[in-house]
Amino acid sequence: MTLVSILLALLLGASAAPHQAAPAPTAVAPAPPPVVRPELVHAYPHERTAFTEGLLIADSVLYESTGREGESVIRQVDLPTGRTVRQAVVPDGLFGEGIVAWGRELRSVTWHGGRGFRWSRPALKRTGEWRYQGEGWAMTDDGHHIILSDGTPRLRFLDPETMRVARTLDVSVNGRPLKYLNELEYIDGRIWANVWMTPYIVQIDPATGQVSGVIDLSALVARAGVTDRDSVANGIAFDRAKHRIFVTGKNWPELYEIRLPGGTAR
Repeated sequence: MTLVSILLALLLGASAAPHQAAPAPTAVAPAPPPVVRPELVHAYPHERTAFTEGLLIADSVLYESTGREGESVIRQVDLPTGRTVRQAVVPDGLFGEGIVAWGRELRSVTWHGGRGFRWSRPALKRTGEWRYQGEGWAMTDDGHHIILSDGTPRLRFLDPETMRVARTLDVSVNGRPLKYLNELEYIDGRIWANVWMTPYIVQIDPATGQVSGVIDLSALVARAGVTDRDSVANGIAFDRAKHRIFVTGKNWPELYEIRLPGGTAR
């Protein structure tokens, strides 16, 4: 069974109801997206108590958001040491999720309750709040819209001024919806997404929603050596100035700079 087949089996389930006739085969089956294993460039310390939900680099500064009620923070991190430079606490009782930088702000979402927050950057002072429907899992931006994941196969593209939905994008692998899209990053014209409870990152075409590639982080998961089933790979940051890619996971002891084979991001 190929890695993509495993991914489909884990995430998609049966494609038809038990008593529904199977669809007629197509003349030409679509080619599965290629699977690559990244090269490890460098390992940095990472705070073991950080239940990572969001990761980003803005103006060469690393930021991370963490989850769990009563433990959710947004923090600025010193990359070489993994130490917290400053942090802000998400309002009590909320489960912090992803973050995105827009202008001189960070914006964050929470898992339940539809409450998002605005934070000044780099001071991390809470300056406002915004609302959305459904769950909040992660965010990134494409330079025009803020892109929100909610655990479903549908990504929402938000107007950064109003934070209202401008359009949606349904994500699929070989024509089948792909759910559990979690932490997001926009890299070289593709949306990268951690797939929750798997070691995979998928690369999504923002025009069609089709998965164009799969990145297998299994070796890094093994290196992290975590045993808690919730301590999954989650966190993608792209240093746009230096074209560096970083990944980590929930409660992982290290944060990794990676490079795809051939030195490309696609």
